[in-house]
Amino acid sequence: MSTSPPPPPPTTTPTTTTTSQATTAETETTDQRTTEAKTAFEASLRSVGANYETALRDRARTLHDNSTVLDKQEADVRRATEQLAKQNDQLAKVADQARDGLKEIGDVQNWAELIERDLLIVEETVRLAEEGEGGGIIVVLGMGMGMAMGRMGSWRGMGG
Repeated sequence: MSTSPPPPPPTTTPTTTTTSQATTAETETTDQRTTEAKTAFEASLRSVGANYETALRDRARTLHDNSTVLDKQEADVRRATEQLAKQNDQLAKVADQARDGLKEIGDVQNWAELIERDLLIVEETVRLAEEGEGGGIIVVLGMGMGMAMGRMGSWRGMGG
């Protein structure tokens, strides 16, 4: 038995060199493909990002524009509300005046009814005086009280 290592086969050395060259070529091709894939992927991401960025920028611009419009509309609504409050106060004053006018009309109506009753008393007193046998003194007392004094000092209730 010998202690020396066995000699390598003669065909092994050229195959290793060929395999080494093939592996290097494959590695370069794989690296190139990986680089191309990364570049394509990054370009795709940039394209998608640009599309989303454009849409998001448009939405942000629209939101900003709408915010300005909404602020203007809010100010307009505030002014309109203040004007309506003023108009409401004016209409409340008109309603109060109309209510007071109706009260006065009611007072006038009551006053007219009192005058009418007093006139009926005067009319009845005059009628009694005309029917009397002459010479009697007729005095109408207490206008609005519904009382009349007939002939001979007797009191008669009239309309009251």
